[in-house]
Amino acid sequence: MPRMEDILNLPVQDPPCAEFSAAHINWVKVEGGRQGGDDVALIPFCRVDDFVKGESTNVECPASFRIESRRKRTEGSVSKPRVDGYLEYTLYWCSYGPEDYRDSESGVGENSNYKPQSGKGSRPGRRHMMRGCLCHFTVKRLYTRPFLALIIYNQRNHVDKTGAPCHGILDRDAVGTRAMYAPRISEELRQKVMSMLYVGISLDDIIQHHTEEVERHGGPSSRDDFLTRNDVRNMERVIRHSTRELHENDVHTIRTWVQRHQKNVFYFRDTSVTESFVLGIQTEWQLQQMLRYGHNSSIASHSNFGLKKFKFPLCTLLVFDSCQNAIPVAWVITSCFNGQDIHSWMVPLVERIRTKDPRWKPHAFIMDDPSFEISIIRDAFQCRVLLCLWHVRRSWIRSLLKNSCNFVVQQEMSKHLGRILYCTRDISSAVDAVEEFMQIFVDQCAFMEYFKDRWLPRIDMWVNAMRTLPVANQELNAAIESYHLNVKFKLFNEQHSVSWLRVDWLVHTLTTEFHSLYWLAQYSEETGYFRNLKEGSLSTNSWYRALHIPDVDVILDEEDLRIVRVISQTDRSLAYTIWNPGSEFSLCDCPWSRLGNLCKHVIKVCILCRNRQVARPSMAAQTYRQALLSLLHNPPDDPIVLNHAILHVSRIQQDIKSLEDLSNSGLLQPLPPLETNGHLADNLLPSSRLQ
Repeated sequence: MPRMEDILNLPVQDPPCAEFSAAHINWVKVEGGRQGGDDVALIPFCRVDDFVKGESTNVECPASFRIESRRKRTEGSVSKPRVDGYLEYTLYWCSYGPEDYRDSESGVGENSNYKPQSGKGSRPGRRHMMRGCLCHFTVKRLYTRPFLALIIYNQRNHVDKTGAPCHGILDRDAVGTRAMYAPRISEELRQKVMSMLYVGISLDDIIQHHTEEVERHGGPSSRDDFLTRNDVRNMERVIRHSTRELHENDVHTIRTWVQRHQKNVFYFRDTSVTESFVLGIQTEWQLQQMLRYGHNSSIASHSNFGLKKFKFPLCTLLVFDSCQNAIPVAWVITSCFNGQDIHSWMVPLVERIRTKDPRWKPHAFIMDDPSFEISIIRDAFQCRVLLCLWHVRRSWIRSLLKNSCNFVVQQEMSKHLGRILYCTRDISSAVDAVEEFMQIFVDQCAFMEYFKDRWLPRIDMWVNAMRTLPVANQELNAAIESYHLNVKFKLFNEQHSVSWLRVDWLVHTLTTEFHSLYWLAQYSEETGYFRNLKEGSLSTNSWYRALHIPDVDVILDEEDLRIVRVISQTDRSLAYTIWNPGSEFSLCDCPWSRLGNLCKHVIKVCILCRNRQVARPSMAAQTYRQALLSLLHNPPDDPIVLNHAILHVSRIQQDIKSLEDLSNSGLLQPLPPLETNGHLADNLLPSSRLQ
């Protein structure tokens, strides 16, 4: 048996699992000293919380360990520290002890003078759960090795002073009572109730809903099934008393928030002279959604939101459920606006995901900002990168509708704007298209001023991105735009205008009220509860609404596709007209589209055109095919060049196969045959392209 003086020679144990318990550790009994005969072990100090969580999930004796006593010292305060001397000393005790009130109706135990080792007396409000449990352990952050923690397990069994089990399934007296289970509700239920409270569900409705759920699965089987009105009232009190402005300077508030919510922060870098501010937020629920919907599917970015109004813009990563609704799975607030600093937070986020599931891999990453470093995204996510034009389309169409009153002019301008982006052969053709557009519509002064100031300096960047990346289809545009409208409605409310420049307000709103709206939407979708509340809280995307329009309600003349009409689903005597159908820059005369939004009628026509294959092949697809045909008919004479060409063709074939898989999953439109009707090709622009 080693002596206490030898503890620094013990191996440092760091189990690979996210949370671990005493069962995962090899314990050593020490001889002599105050801890003589106790089990001890060394672990990294940063993993103490993981150990405490693991110990609380004991199957036979579910427990919750509270901090009974804590002491701290400053470095340099001890001239000759002991080998087990500490910088921090923390005593953890099972919440079912140490007092025992099982045999007392008055709330005072048989030995009213008994006090725990910390010197604290009885705790009013917790006497009903005190069952004399002596299970406790001590954690010392070693003075001479601050990065190590010495765990001293004084009593590993959940027993009372007689040595008998005092709670859990091994305690016969606890059978059928709450003492069979953990003393407190789980974090999962806590988040569920808090989300319900944030979205406005009343206490009575929460209790009634919870009771129905417990009855539905056959009665209580865990502590969560004993949720009481007092539990909910306590959470109401927490919400009511919560405050975001903890300091006049929101920089200090953010630092405090990060310290208190480390489990929800995957990356944080404070502002310095040389480095920008970055805060990456992902709750446990968001992590689970990213694992569930992001694997073998797509991840999309919604970047630079609030660039003009917030102190720092907001970037959101989104996944998509079966109804193509966008779900925010990570928020990044950064002072770097150009997208060149994504490596700092993207790599830690992916590492966090793959720590939970090493096999996790998305099918595609969809970016809406061409300033993002494509190589960084590919290296981090190990997947194909697509370009999404929702931001370009929305900005151009909204400005067009605002600055031009003639609907015919709006139609022609939107068609020419689409041609600018699809000048994918070279930059000179894009420049020619821009010049032609500006000459034709020179009289539209307001829009031209906006276009020159906001977009002309960046048009080359977008055209280059169009030449090198495949473009996502209208379904994804609709999903991302729907999220944009939801976050805009929540955050850009004028009553919050005084707080827009505070980062702490943005963090608080995102992680409480806004987060709860999406939690409710998913919970309602999975269980069927609170559907009325869900429908009134978040807008559904146009793609999902388009699926409810029958094909027979689309009046499409394949001999003349300049316009298509869709019968209204609410007023059968009304039909809406879509100009430039099949393109990202289609226009509809319905009220929703006249606000610059992507409406369900445009999406429905786009889906129908794709299914009937009436859209011409993209320029990139034609280039691929032409390269393959040229290589087939004119093989090179040099065998080295021939081998290289064959390898290149094989790679092209693999790329096409990968993109066909994306098309089958709905991310890209299927490639129509080359023999497309020439008249249709003149009227339809491609909705997606192949790389």
